[in-house]
Amino acid sequence: MKIIVAALYHFSTLDDYQLMREPLQLFCVEHDIKGSLLLAHEGINGTVAGSRENIDALLIHLRSDRRMQNLEHKESVASEWPFYRMKVKLKKEIVTLGVEGVSPTVCVGTYVEAKDWNAVISDPDVLVLDTRNDYEYEIGTFKGALDPNTTSFRQFPAYVQDHCDAGKHKKVAMFCTGGIRCEKASAYMLQQGFEEVFHLKGGILKYLEEVPESESLWQGECFVFDDRVTVKHALEEGEYELCRGCRWPLRELDKQAEHYEEGICCERCHDVLTPEKRSRLEERKKQTRLAKERGVAHLGMSLKEARRRKLESKRALGAKVPNHLLPESDDNNMA
Repeated sequence: MKIIVAALYHFSTLDDYQLMREPLQLFCVEHDIKGSLLLAHEGINGTVAGSRENIDALLIHLRSDRRMQNLEHKESVASEWPFYRMKVKLKKEIVTLGVEGVSPTVCVGTYVEAKDWNAVISDPDVLVLDTRNDYEYEIGTFKGALDPNTTSFRQFPAYVQDHCDAGKHKKVAMFCTGGIRCEKASAYMLQQGFEEVFHLKGGILKYLEEVPESESLWQGECFVFDDRVTVKHALEEGEYELCRGCRWPLRELDKQAEHYEEGICCERCHDVLTPEKRSRLEERKKQTRLAKERGVAHLGMSLKEARRRKLESKRALGAKVPNHLLPESDDNNMA
């Protein structure tokens, strides 16, 4: 089965967002859709994966609500499941800026289509800002873009206050992975008095999908928030992997470093990894290996199934484990 990965979001006032959670969770589970969706008073955001038929069903379901009929979404294809369960969560914000009263439904910057983005950021009078975090910038960014050196989107307003001048910077262009962060950032900057604020519609993912590599001003790869880790032009899967110790994206060169241990740590975290976390990661690595040898899934299993297999392993090693402590298998009901 070809796995469709859909990144979606929409800013809209959802007064009943708390009541929407359970029906949406049920819909996704029934349609074998995995991933994560966030619901808040300001809208919806998330990334999900499933078959072509089931992703289409979800998009139709969401857009049938008139408040989300203009919902944005970007698609790519994964060779393996990028998620292992489905979660619909309630949040204060669907993308956390941490500033009260900022809403793209009230004011928002000028949307720029992917095909027109090169012309905008090539203008020497335009200040180009990457609204993503430092590790994302390090992996790849647009030529000439500034790095705010943030570790979370909450730090972006402070960067603007310290480094941007509405009187000096008359034109500002911003971008992010899928469009949601820079859309909200554009609303914030307009409220701060910046006159012309542009943002890339559909984000980097739409740009990499539509703009030929021969014409591209993108440099490097783009971090995505699933097990693909990064994507390249035409949204092909990238070359990076995640360090299990600190979740930092690693290149092939990083894995040649002295302190890299597959599934455990990398040069960035080897000396700060606690004994407890190392023990958990070593056990996880072991269980993943054993599951692979048995030809069954390990990642994404329910807590009940993980407990059952752990107790069975203890019994196989000679430990006395009463039958009543073994939960029934739920191999066919993993989410």
